[in-house]
Amino acid sequence: MAQNADKATLTIAADQGKFTINRNIYGHFAEHLGHCIYGGLWVGEDSPIPNTRGIRNDVVAALKAIRVPVVRWPGGCFADEYHWMDGIGPREKRPTMINTHWGGVTENNHFGTHEFFELCEQLGCEPYITGNVGSGSVEEMADWIEYMTFDGVSPMAELRKKNGREKPWKLTYFAVGNENWGCGGNMRPEFYADQYRRFATYVRNYSGNRIFKIA
Repeated sequence: MAQNADKATLTIAADQGKFTINRNIYGHFAEHLGHCIYGGLWVGEDSPIPNTRGIRNDVVAALKAIRVPVVRWPGGCFADEYHWMDGIGPREKRPTMINTHWGGVTENNHFGTHEFFELCEQLGCEPYITGNVGSGSVEEMADWIEYMTFDGVSPMAELRKKNGREKPWKLTYFAVGNENWGCGGNMRPEFYADQYRRFATYVRNYSGNRIFKIA
């Protein structure tokens, strides 16, 4: 039968595509793991390694060359033990923390919210932030959203201005926790579903900024 079967011809017109792959599938992930952040992206303004406002020039050039569309931070597992208030304000006054997920190293919190948005601005990419559900609170997450995106008079907006950023940032993607079935709190599906609903309620859209909430 195979010998008598009709032959089929397949023609591929590579120059006549009808669909475009969403560029964000090529997004990147910056977690506090190994030297990804400290020594990798961030060296500090006083480093002998060429940098722009503390961020390595060579790494930025390499990432721009591959046209990174979106970067996710601070994790990963690290996100669910990261408390954002420790990473703002004068760097010399920021408290240290132990990164219990990745090696138990002590971090100085010099790379925080402002530094992450600076990285995204240098790369020309979309920021994607992961909030802390595992060890954080609804209030902490709500305050972070207000700090980043509210353009008006409020406690968090005033704190942002005090820390040198007058206008809010544009934030499109926000994850409500990370891997909460495991490193993000060892939650059962039903429990995380309720937690997601609770936390996500307070991830507000401020000042015309629309956030896509990600579970």
